[in-house]
Amino acid sequence: AACGTGSFSLAFAKKGIEVIGIDASEQMLSAAQARALEQGESILFLKQNMQEIDLYGTVDGAVCCLDSVNHLLTARDVSRFFSRVSLFLEPGCLFLFDVNTLYKHDTVLGGNTFVYDTDEVYCVWQNESGKDHTVTISLDFFERNGETYIRRCERFRERAYSEETLCSLLEKAGLETLAVYGEQSFLPPKAQEERVVFVTKK
Repeated sequence: AACGTGSFSLAFAKKGIEVIGIDASEQMLSAAQARALEQGESILFLKQNMQEIDLYGTVDGAVCCLDSVNHLLTARDVSRFFSRVSLFLEPGCLFLFDVNTLYKHDTVLGGNTFVYDTDEVYCVWQNESGKDHTVTISLDFFERNGETYIRRCERFRERAYSEETLCSLLEKAGLETLAVYGEQSFLPPKAQEERVVFVTKK
């Protein structure tokens, strides 16, 4: 879900897993399809919103990576997404996803600006705090093009949810929370964890 340009879809496909990638962005899907063809992988990509997933049958697992759930700005939309995943997931199978935490939104991102300067790109990342643990993120990329730079801008909002809220919405959708891990570990999240991974089962 929210497969973007297909990095994770390709990683799974290369392990012999039959993959369906969904995303709401035609541009992202076009890039994903081009990458899959270039690497000789056959992946079905569908243009769908996360809250309106509509597959041709059930699946044996579901994954949503890179804080895509945080892009859903209301608990109602998160609930709809979980319910659609549950509807198309075979009983006993897993749904895994990661989210940015309240700590990250309120403390690390909120109101702060970051600058990244590399040989390939210069990036200014600005964050503006909002209500209900939301953050408006503005990214300005300056990419080198010979002796000049090309500027590209992105602006979007994310919202963080408490672990309790997410577990409640998962239960409502018929998904059992098996574990919540800290980022890149199999340990419980620390108080200052910036990203957590949920492992759930239908």
